[in-house]
Amino acid sequence: MSDSSRRAELYGLLGDLPPRDRPISVLERSVRTADDGYVIEDLLLDLNGIEPVPAYFVKPAGSGDAALPTVLYNHAHGGDYALGKDELTEGRTALQTPPYAKLLTDMGCAALCMDTWVFGKRHNASESSVFKRMIWHGQVLWGMMVYDSIRGIDYLCSRRDVDAGRLGTVGISMGSTMAWWVAALDERVRTCVDICCLTDFHALIDAGGLDGHGIYYYVPRLLRHFTTARINALIAPRAHLSLAGLRDTLTPPAGLERIDAELRQVYTTHGASERWKLLTYDVGHEETAEMRREIVQFLRDTL
Repeated sequence: MSDSSRRAELYGLLGDLPPRDRPISVLERSVRTADDGYVIEDLLLDLNGIEPVPAYFVKPAGSGDAALPTVLYNHAHGGDYALGKDELTEGRTALQTPPYAKLLTDMGCAALCMDTWVFGKRHNASESSVFKRMIWHGQVLWGMMVYDSIRGIDYLCSRRDVDAGRLGTVGISMGSTMAWWVAALDERVRTCVDICCLTDFHALIDAGGLDGHGIYYYVPRLLRHFTTARINALIAPRAHLSLAGLRDTLTPPAGLERIDAELRQVYTTHGASERWKLLTYDVGHEETAEMRREIVQFLRDTL
C-alpha cells in the first residue's frame, strides 16, 4: 500500500471530521509587541465551523511581509487546561527557557500556536465530557484536535509572511504526539521535532501505563491498523528529531528501541538515514538544556 493510501487510512480512523475544504476565516485579530521584542498577533480563527479557535502567531519584529520559515508549535497537556497556547509565549515548568516564541523569533522564524479543544480559552467543559459527547456523535477528540492542527497549516500557507516550503512542527508531551501525527498526515511539514512523547503503544500496554495519557489520546480501532512506528514511517524521508527521557513512564525504553530500529530501516531505505534521529537522556518527562541545544541545531539544519 502506498504512503498516500496509508495516510488516508490513518486519517479515516479519526472519526467524522468537518470538511477539509471549508473556508478558513480570521474572526478577530489584534497585534502587539511582546516585552521580549517580537510581534504577537492575537487571533480568533474559524477552522472547523463548530467553535472558534484562539491562536497566537509570532514573528520577529521588523520582518514585515517577508516570507519566513514557520513552526506549528503544539502545546502540552500536563493537566493545565488554562495554559493552552500561552505555553508558546510563557513556557511551562517542563521546558527550558526562553519560551519557544522568543527562541524561534530570535532564530528568524515565525510560529503559530492554537488553543486545542478543551484548553485555554476553549476550556468550556471537562476533557472527559467532551470526549464522551463526541463519541456519541461519531467524532474522536484526538481526531478533532488533529483536524484543527492541519487546518492551522492551511491557514499558515495562506499568509504572505509564511514560507510554505519551510514548515516545521514542534511540541512536548501532548504537543509531541501532535507533532508526529501532523507530520505523518501532512506532507507540507518539512521537519518534525517531538519532545518526550514518542510512545510505542504496545510497550505502553505492556508497562501498564495506559492511564498516564489523558483520554484525548485514544483512537478507536487504531491498533488494528497501525503501530507507532508505522505512523512515524509516514514522515520519512522528511527530517524528524525525537528526544526522550529514559525515566519517562510515558515512553517505555523498550518501545523507543523498537521505534528506532524500525525507523532507521525505513529512512535507510529512502536513502535518508541522516534525517531520522532519536536521542535519549537519563531524565523523566522534561526538556533538558542539552535537548534544547540539539533542537536549535536541528531546526537550523533542516528548516
